[in-house]
Amino acid sequence: MISTNTKALLERPISDFIISSEKVAHVQIGNSAEHALLVLTKTGYSSIPVLDVKYRLHGLLGMKMITESILGLERIEYDKLPSIKVDDVMDTDVVHLKNTDTFQRALDLVINHAFLCVVDEDGTFVGILTRRVILKQLKKYIYQVD
Repeated sequence: MISTNTKALLERPISDFIISSEKVAHVQIGNSAEHALLVLTKTGYSSIPVLDVKYRLHGLLGMKMITESILGLERIEYDKLPSIKVDDVMDTDVVHLKNTDTFQRALDLVINHAFLCVVDEDGTFVGILTRRVILKQLKKYIYQVD
C-alpha cells in the first residue's frame, strides 16, 4: 500500500521540476554536424535536443552519432562535418514527456535516460527533466518522511 505522502509525490505534475527551454542547449534541423559538434563540445553534454524553427522537438543528437557519421575505413573524415546535417544523423525515436505528465511517469522513464525532453500539447519543446532533479526530489522526500 502506498502512503498518502508517496501518492502525492508521484501524482505531482512535472511542470514544477522542468529546466526551461531557454536554459537548454540545442541545435536546429538543418544545422551542420560541425555546428552541433561545437555545441556539444562547448557545453559538455552527451546529447542535445534537435528542434525546428518553431521549437518543436524532432530528435536528439549525441557526440557518438556525429563521430560515427565521419568514420572512414582508415581515418576520421573531419572534412565531411560541414556537409552533414543534424537531421541526417539524429535519433528521431525520442522518449519524451508532456508537460502535463506526473512525477511517476517521469520516474518510470528516467531510469533509462539521463534526461527527458518535455513538450507541450503542440509538440513545442518546453525544457528537460533530468535524472538529477528526480533523484534530488526523491532524496528530499525520503529524508522528510518519518
